[in-house]
Amino acid sequence: MSNYDHRRIEQKWQHVWEEKETFEVEADPSQPKFYILDMFPYPSGAGLHVGHVTGYTATDILARYMRNKGYNVLHPMGWDSFGLPAEQYAIRTGTHPSVTTEENIATYRRQLKSLGLSYDWSREITTSEPSYYKWTQWIFTKLYEKGLAYEAEVQVNFCPALGTVLANEEVENGRSKEGGYPIERRPLRQWILKITAYADRLLEDLSLLDWPESLKKLQVNWIGRSEGVKLHFTEEKAGHPIAVFTTCGETLFGVTFLVLSPEHPLVAQIISDQQKKAVAQYLKEVAAKSELQRTDLAKEKSGVWSGAYALNPVNGKKVPIWIADYVLMTYGTGAVMGVPAHDERDLEFAQKYSLPVIEVITDEKMVQSEFLNGLSVLAAKEKIAQWLVDNGKGERTVNYKLRDWLFSRQRYWGEPFPILHFEDGTKRTLDMDELPLCPPELKDYKPSASGESPLAKVKEWVEITDLKTGKKARRETNTMPQWAGSCWYYLRFCDPHNDQAAWDPHKEKYWLPVDMYVGGVEHAVLHLLYARFWHKVLFDCGFVSTPEPFQKLRNQGLLTARAYQLPSGVYISPEEVIEKEGKYYQIGTEVELRSQIEKMSKSKLNGVTPDEMIEKYGADSLRLYEMFMGPFDQEKLWNTDAVQGCYRFLCRFYQMILSSKVCDVTTPEALKLGHRLVFNVEKTSRRSRLIRRLPR
Repeated sequence: MSNYDHRRIEQKWQHVWEEKETFEVEADPSQPKFYILDMFPYPSGAGLHVGHVTGYTATDILARYMRNKGYNVLHPMGWDSFGLPAEQYAIRTGTHPSVTTEENIATYRRQLKSLGLSYDWSREITTSEPSYYKWTQWIFTKLYEKGLAYEAEVQVNFCPALGTVLANEEVENGRSKEGGYPIERRPLRQWILKITAYADRLLEDLSLLDWPESLKKLQVNWIGRSEGVKLHFTEEKAGHPIAVFTTCGETLFGVTFLVLSPEHPLVAQIISDQQKKAVAQYLKEVAAKSELQRTDLAKEKSGVWSGAYALNPVNGKKVPIWIADYVLMTYGTGAVMGVPAHDERDLEFAQKYSLPVIEVITDEKMVQSEFLNGLSVLAAKEKIAQWLVDNGKGERTVNYKLRDWLFSRQRYWGEPFPILHFEDGTKRTLDMDELPLCPPELKDYKPSASGESPLAKVKEWVEITDLKTGKKARRETNTMPQWAGSCWYYLRFCDPHNDQAAWDPHKEKYWLPVDMYVGGVEHAVLHLLYARFWHKVLFDCGFVSTPEPFQKLRNQGLLTARAYQLPSGVYISPEEVIEKEGKYYQIGTEVELRSQIEKMSKSKLNGVTPDEMIEKYGADSLRLYEMFMGPFDQEKLWNTDAVQGCYRFLCRFYQMILSSKVCDVTTPEALKLGHRLVFNVEKTSRRSRLIRRLPR
């Protein structure tokens, strides 16, 4: 009796699927459709590890399941290939990023195919290909035409070493996540997308979606809609008005200080002579912090007194004006009233700097608040809001934590902006017959100290005569962020080879929305928010037929593994480790190691590649173990030894098949057994979080 030869069996069927184009599909209105999508990967040099395989295996199972239920299943794969890591690798090695990107994609493609995943490879897309980013540029022109793309000078996270602006999410502890270089805050003129114009719809339409409630809550908190009043304190000496937004107007009588953001335009005007040196030193320290650091609730509060005072609009009392980094110019008005008796953050600040604390709410009733005394908090909130309006000292308004999307990057490896700047200050977006606008070939990708993109070095590309107007023009030298290509890739999968349009409207209407979207929780906010924003703009323009792109979404749980560190903090691989009496040592030495469970990562040397598992046990054993580890959306601990158990199970299963009446010919009896199997799988799996409420 033959043994289970996973190499022979898997290679045979993978060859059959590829040769017969088994998983290639076309839009067919006579069939019900099911569009299942993985969040496509950035093809790094490290390749895949088994943590990535969890999501890909789950979606593959679901795709095969839905095909067997009679659905026309679209299950594509592509590459999010523009971005900072590829450019930095090019700088370090002198290899063009297009070359390394192509090599990395080949590795990822090989690994995914070796897993036997049922992707329609005929639809493969790459965001750094001109045939793709031509349409990314086209979408930008639509945003510009609708007044949703504009230029402004704003404070940004700038990394001198990387030579580019970084998003808040690309900064950690005052340093870039890529390379660990220090960042600073500096004003730069940038392209910005007006995502705030869609804030309410991005909130309201969450109710249309079958997403985990925890994920919806993250989006709600990021958008941060709040109703309140905007009122004005008055700087005591020069009478400068200082606007403040608050949702707690009823606490105005408890204000004991005012806090301005370090970037607030009034800071330079109100500082007293005695405080100039202290303020200058503080502003220098703040410049090295990211917004995420500054708003971290756990961090120790810091600030400096400006030497000035403001007058409270409700009683005219003087309160000191402080400058503190926990107030951001990008949220509200850049000024916050300090009510330490009723705000934990304000209380920490007041205690540190010995500022007074005045309690104005006791047992849900107002006290020490003049005409609000005795009222409930709710009644006082309404009364003070109306009083401010009636006395011309404030207005009711809605505020958002969501800021407009800073869309410029000072990089080479990204989409050029399809826009021309003329000498008279006017601009023109490029027409379709001028796209794609490709970047010039560059050997030197290094950023400049001035903060300009490497593209600025190529004068003959930047400074041109516009053939359509005959005017001298300057091309934009910044490029788009990596988010741009991933904002709409799900649409291109519907019609990836169309060179006349980004997609055919009939195909889009057939395939959209995505019925199941699966990926890591790290994309729970920004990628999803940005993609939903672009989709809604395209919906308003009449280019897509659905108000939302992703109808159902599930996040895979984190895959962790044990990592080992020398006392110096250097990680070593598990192959160098021996365990004795519950402790871990480096082989051949008496050095005891620090050991803890961490997220799989190349840098921590605890990543396991699918290649080694497939070679030893086969793709089916690996896939089986990935699904047996635990609930799909929960964190799981990797155990290589357990894969062997799945392999033994498949060996026994194979022997059972050989000993039974199995043949390659389809018979009514075989079909009946197959249908019964599918029915029972569905019946016992309806409680599964992944397939709950799928169409039946």
